[in-house]
Amino acid sequence: MSNATAHTAETLRAAAIENKAWPFEEARKVIARYPDGFPASGVIFETGYGPSGLPHIGTFGEVARTTMVRRAFETMAPGVTTRLIAFSDDMDGLRKVPDGLPNPELLRANLGKPLTQVPDPFGTHSSFGAHNNARLRAFLDGFGFEYEFLSSTECYKAGRFDATLLAVLANYDAVIDVILPTLGPERRATYSPFLPVDPVSGHVLQVPLVSRDADAGTVSYLRPGTEELVTVPVTGGHCKLQWKVDWAMRWVALGVDYEMAGKDLIDSVLLSGRIAKVLGAVPPAGFNYELFLDAEGQKISKSKGNGLTIEQWLEYGPPESLALYMFQSPRKAKRLHFDVIPRAIDEYADFLAKYPEQPLEQQLGNPVHHIHEGKPPAADLPVSFSLLLNLASVAATDDPAKLWAYVARQAPGTSPTTHPLLDRLVHHAARYARDFVVPGLKRRAPTPEEAAALADLDARLAAVGPGAEAEAYQYEVYEAGKSAGFVNLRDWFKALYETLIGSAQGPRMGSFIALYGLAETRALIAEALGRPRES
Repeated sequence: MSNATAHTAETLRAAAIENKAWPFEEARKVIARYPDGFPASGVIFETGYGPSGLPHIGTFGEVARTTMVRRAFETMAPGVTTRLIAFSDDMDGLRKVPDGLPNPELLRANLGKPLTQVPDPFGTHSSFGAHNNARLRAFLDGFGFEYEFLSSTECYKAGRFDATLLAVLANYDAVIDVILPTLGPERRATYSPFLPVDPVSGHVLQVPLVSRDADAGTVSYLRPGTEELVTVPVTGGHCKLQWKVDWAMRWVALGVDYEMAGKDLIDSVLLSGRIAKVLGAVPPAGFNYELFLDAEGQKISKSKGNGLTIEQWLEYGPPESLALYMFQSPRKAKRLHFDVIPRAIDEYADFLAKYPEQPLEQQLGNPVHHIHEGKPPAADLPVSFSLLLNLASVAATDDPAKLWAYVARQAPGTSPTTHPLLDRLVHHAARYARDFVVPGLKRRAPTPEEAAALADLDARLAAVGPGAEAEAYQYEVYEAGKSAGFVNLRDWFKALYETLIGSAQGPRMGSFIALYGLAETRALIAEALGRPRES
């Protein structure tokens, strides 16, 4: 039983109030919004999604991080109702045909229409927006996120935004005074926060307004290509708003208390916040997280294809490792590429192992507390992921069953059934080693001094015999290096990795020998020394 189960809600609250972990820091911003007590309806967290594309690793990061703040708030304000809204901007007009989709001509013929009025190129849903909304919900459900889905189209058409839309119209001049200084001269001359949905073409129009009537709640424009004056209500889904004004309107209409956004949206957050104030509301709390970089330190771009997709991460690592990556340093730019996955997995396992014995203050700062919403599972990983990788690499196998045979040797009583997380790591290690490690391995011949040390190590290991503890083998590895005169034992271990494994870095050798097997390890030494393998 972990220490967390022994703490009362009040004990947790008192400790969380003082904790420096960033989700608690963010939760304090929400608490500060209500010095006189929380509303009976509770507080609302939001994350937004543009459904012209499919969910991606950034979608996961934003929802995961927001959920961490939500749970931190619940710890600090027990009993207060919270909601997480996953909002889809599906009333946006389709501006271009995304790459890689079927039936692009179908999409091209419907450019300019709201995404929920564009036919589904996949032929499975009522619209392109509905298709991608379904993908978003399946994506979030697959990770077990708790959320309330809202569609922009449904909110507009059902009148949920009507009162705030009328407030935008009533404060039209003050709203555009916020936006106009940020625009160029040409755009400034034609800008309107309202985008009428033309009743004939169905297009979301960016057109200048001829007139507006706040009392009637309408705006008028000239239909493009004609001199026909068209008057439409701003309510009921007949208009939508330009996105910065739309963002502010949504905050006000839904009563959003917290929403984070990427660093590239800092200016937009500030502008939308000013518009929210024009409408008489306090902008939500939040922070701007940094964007991801590729292996070369360049900003990840979908068009360049230089990023790492969530499907690729989950091919080589469990979702818990991705959640850890999202938890760590969200305000710092981080490189997102395949090499970070093994490190994230081992760090996750290390944090998980430490959690039960930590005092409460450290538990609340431990990433696994936030990854698992305060209830991390028991840690039972007798073998590290890096060791599994080395094992799969040296054994040159991507067969999980063969890897399990080695694991069972080191940790008797383990099996895929009794250790499901370890089983997942075995499968991930097999795939990662196959695709990224084995192709780059290149064993070198030992120097004469190294060869003598290897021969001495072989004799020492033979004297220890099979079935010994990892520490017994590790002791002899150290002794062989010291007897050979390696002043810096790091040079000895580097030589072992390069001559036996084919890599400049490697595992703790004692653990590797115990896992891989004494006979198998001595066979590696024999190969390095140019000797025939013993039968």
